[in-house]
Amino acid sequence: MSKTTVKDVSMEPESERAEIAPRTEGGSRALALLLVITGAAGLLASWVITIDKFKILEAKVAGTTFTPGCSLNPVVSCGSVMESKQAAVFGFPNPMLGLVCYGIVIAVGVSLLARARFPRWYWLTFNAGCLFGVVFCAWLMFQSLYRINALCLWCSLAWVATILMFWYVTSFNIRKGFLPAPAWLRSFFGEFTWVMPVLHIGIIGMLVLTRWWDFWLS
Repeated sequence: MSKTTVKDVSMEPESERAEIAPRTEGGSRALALLLVITGAAGLLASWVITIDKFKILEAKVAGTTFTPGCSLNPVVSCGSVMESKQAAVFGFPNPMLGLVCYGIVIAVGVSLLARARFPRWYWLTFNAGCLFGVVFCAWLMFQSLYRINALCLWCSLAWVATILMFWYVTSFNIRKGFLPAPAWLRSFFGEFTWVMPVLHIGIIGMLVLTRWWDFWLS
């Protein structure tokens, strides 16, 4: 008769147990707070834009017009952006997507504050979602500046929030080795993570400034 033996994992060396158990990582309190704050900022922007979009549609049905509060002048004109075809890329208002996605970001941030730890696949999936968000925002920026020819302040808040969360989540994954990167890049993100989002936002600010240079000087 054969005898079945059960391997006692607790008696194995730490290195062997580390190979058996999947590696999990929890973010720092600073990263958690950044995700909660940027997620809340994006959620607020999405909520306000969604409400204003509904008010615009209600006004059209009633045969009247509604001007959002952030429509300040011909350039800073939230209404022009909301009524453009680019404002509903997937067949529904873009901010409705933000209501879901920024809510997820807040949930992740709160989980990290509660000392939750996630495996590599979770962090990479979250990073991929942030990448989609920052690419989508880049496309919306281009459309806003060079096709719609108007700027939405609430949209700008969502752009900044998305850029911050993308770069800090990417930095985390590089520093933890979840994303392959040379040693110098890991060292750079370990010391100067703030450089990339500041540079990214600075470039957008310069594009906005130069796009309507004559208007800002008038």
